[in-house]
Amino acid sequence: MENFKYYNPVKILFGKGQEQHIADLVMEYSKSKKVLVLFSGDYYMNLGIEKLIHEKFDKENIKYFENGNIVPNPRIELVDELSKQVKDKGIDFILAVGGGSVIDTAKAVSVGALYEGTAWNFFTGEATPKSSLPVGIISTAASSGSEMSNDSIVNNADHKLTLENNIILPKFAIMNPEYTLNFPMFQTGAGLSDMMCHMLERYFTTVEDVNLTDRMLEGAIRSLLDEAVKLQENPHDYQVRAEIMWTAIAAHNSFLELGRTPDWASHRIENELTAKFGITHGEGMAIVFPAWMAYTSQFLPEKFVQLGLRLFGFDRFAYSDKQIIELTIKRFREYFASVGMHKNLSELNIESDPKLFKEMGLKATLDDTAPIGHYKKLYSDDIEQIIEIAVSQGKSE
Repeated sequence: MENFKYYNPVKILFGKGQEQHIADLVMEYSKSKKVLVLFSGDYYMNLGIEKLIHEKFDKENIKYFENGNIVPNPRIELVDELSKQVKDKGIDFILAVGGGSVIDTAKAVSVGALYEGTAWNFFTGEATPKSSLPVGIISTAASSGSEMSNDSIVNNADHKLTLENNIILPKFAIMNPEYTLNFPMFQTGAGLSDMMCHMLERYFTTVEDVNLTDRMLEGAIRSLLDEAVKLQENPHDYQVRAEIMWTAIAAHNSFLELGRTPDWASHRIENELTAKFGITHGEGMAIVFPAWMAYTSQFLPEKFVQLGLRLFGFDRFAYSDKQIIELTIKRFREYFASVGMHKNLSELNIESDPKLFKEMGLKATLDDTAPIGHYKKLYSDDIEQIIEIAVSQGKSE
């Protein structure tokens, strides 16, 4: 086990009716009582959140500025535009209402509004944020776990980069599973895929003697597999939605990676695919991760065998290690397919293109000067082969 420091002060209000506390929470952190409210889509109105915020904020004389222009894979241009608005209006609190893209935008604005340049400099590493405005969240989706994470992901042209810094941890997150009861099944499936990969990325580590977090991850993964089956049977089951919403947080609040080094290579590869083709992140992960498993297990099979034996109970004496790995990967492909995700890139009309895939690998590794991943270091040639596997995997299933 490695040394570690863990810091996560995010206040969670979980369950039915917790949104009623929104005005009191905001006033804990906003001296000016001026709030930027960010959202995306009709759910802000349809779920009654708009009405709630107007009533609660008007009652307390909180001035609010609303913006619903957030899109999936949020853009730096909007971040910079919103940062300027915050400066001009004297806003000192940002409320994100939605899922990962809205929350990531809010976090980026929280540092961009206190900086003279473009917030993109924080994502490239050209600058380091020294301070941030407080961010609060009303979560309406179960997916990224951004509510309790210290990172933000933003796009600039065909670049998709991550800012990771404790300074952007939200002050609070309100999580009412009722808001997810009628969430579209494709978006639900993409969220289930993303949170599964957040746990698997942490599972695959070369750090030894991390038995506690191994077992915790295996249990959390098993729980998500079970809840996904229940969700198919009844998508409107509050208790199932609650389990899934909390799993999204547990999968990405970093507690399950303490003492170990996570991999994150498949996320970096998927970021290139999203930047190039605009695919949904969760679905991209559902395709990339099994391909990463198939490729990486050729070199470091032990952890894959351990996962298959413990998670799926394969008979050690009935199967070879290679068969256990193949069956384990197949089970995960089946899981992703069961929640509505495509199995391969061909189904998204992305076919083999070695030259393009090589270019994507070079971009991900900064021309092979910065290999990605921990479990196995990956260079551009490795990434090209993984994307090739992702093109056609599972076609016979």
